Amino acid sequence: MFDFEALSQAIPRQTVLCVGDLMLDEFVYGEVSRVSPEAPAPVIAVQRSETNVGGAGNVARNIASLGARCIFVGLIGDDEAGAKLKADLAREQLIEAVLVSDSSRPTTRKVRFVSEHFSTHMLRADWELSVPASADVEQRLIDAIVPQVARADIVLLSDYAKGVLTARVIRNIIDAANKLGKRVIVDPKSANFAIYRGATLLTPNRKEFAEATRSRADTDQNIAGAAQDAMVLADCEAMLVTQSEHGMTLVVRGGEAIHVPALPVKVRDVSGAGDTVAAALALTLAARADWETALRMANAAAAVAVGKKGTATVSPAELRRRILPHASLAAEEKIVAAGGDLDAHLLDWRRQGLRIGFTNGCFDILHPGHVKVLTAARGACDRLIVGLNSDASVKRLKGEGRPVQDERARAEVLAALEAVDLVAIFEEDTPIELIAKVRPSVLVKGGDYTREQVVGHEIVEAAGGEVMLVDILPGHSTTSLVGRARGDNA
Repeated sequence: MFDFEALSQAIPRQTVLCVGDLMLDEFVYGEVSRVSPEAPAPVIAVQRSETNVGGAGNVARNIASLGARCIFVGLIGDDEAGAKLKADLAREQLIEAVLVSDSSRPTTRKVRFVSEHFSTHMLRADWELSVPASADVEQRLIDAIVPQVARADIVLLSDYAKGVLTARVIRNIIDAANKLGKRVIVDPKSANFAIYRGATLLTPNRKEFAEATRSRADTDQNIAGAAQDAMVLADCEAMLVTQSEHGMTLVVRGGEAIHVPALPVKVRDVSGAGDTVAAALALTLAARADWETALRMANAAAAVAVGKKGTATVSPAELRRRILPHASLAAEEKIVAAGGDLDAHLLDWRRQGLRIGFTNGCFDILHPGHVKVLTAARGACDRLIVGLNSDASVKRLKGEGRPVQDERARAEVLAALEAVDLVAIFEEDTPIELIAKVRPSVLVKGGDYTREQVVGHEIVEAAGGEVMLVDILPGHSTTSLVGRARGDNA
């Protein structure tokens, strides 16, 4: 396993020059309950809609969300969609947007109608003019881009074939980057890879790769062979072929192919996943990581992105959770101090439709009885939150001399357990306020309680949740363990 922590510290120091086709992505969500008699076609009852900066702009957003700076150059029309994109990008602190305006074309806009319940895309409506920029606009783009190359650590071209990355624009960028010793990554759209000649890395998807190389691209071996020939044509160092649920294959010129399978994830929306891959690759390579590290970072980033709805970005914390062994997240990622913010975790889990469980205790000395309850609790839900009494709370409940371990030590031991997804420390004598905030689907306690004795059962059951009691292991008690350790029974 590569040193993710060192890499995560290096990434925020990078600056990426990103150039490509900017677009406004709009998602209209609703439910489909009937068929229109006029078409016939599904009728969507609209519930909500959202807009995002899309296309190459989404690459820039992913770069910024991972903590790095991005100089972004794109093209907009003189219209409402262009004005919105300009305003949205201006609000991104880590993105410096250099936008060229072309009044002769509309800003590219894509509206997707999506079933809220099934996350199924039913229809997409496009407003766009997919022709190369005029000679005048082309020159304005070159004049805006080339001076920025010296300021960047790496250059990323995001080609959606909407007119920004003409052959002349591409040639000027790559030549300027090569002259200054800057690496260039290209997410290509043209089937003629030769126009990207001199780039460092091309990242076609399987369909684009098959069309460009006139190969079947149906096995890793076929991809590796065709890629070597394509790299000679494009004079590039490496080629990464993304294959959706089949993972990614990286081929380095003159070297062996490296394949990584897709990480297991519930796919909600693949929109913009390629943007996330390109951003992760650029930042990892800019931070001087090796090819395999860049590949694995990109694969993990893609897994996070496709698990979200709409055109999504990925945060360092989300990437860390995908890459690091679960237990190593304990101190930084799985503990919320008393009064801390649970909302980000809860919102993310609920957005994914996950079943949230809750249990609580002092956990002064973790013993097999605790482990049994925690394991059973995690088996009844998708994400388990453990409410942990603070030191002051334990002292009030258990008396002087308790707790034996302070709250941080107790929290870290709990968080190191794979069954535990989050430890939330609370100051009160009971976790009633915490339960009201979490609103768990299942509330779990040991079988030495009755349902009526479980704190918070009314809240959970009123919301349609359940209380689960787990049989305890006889002979295991923290109080008795502490007593024996202190010689009370000697």
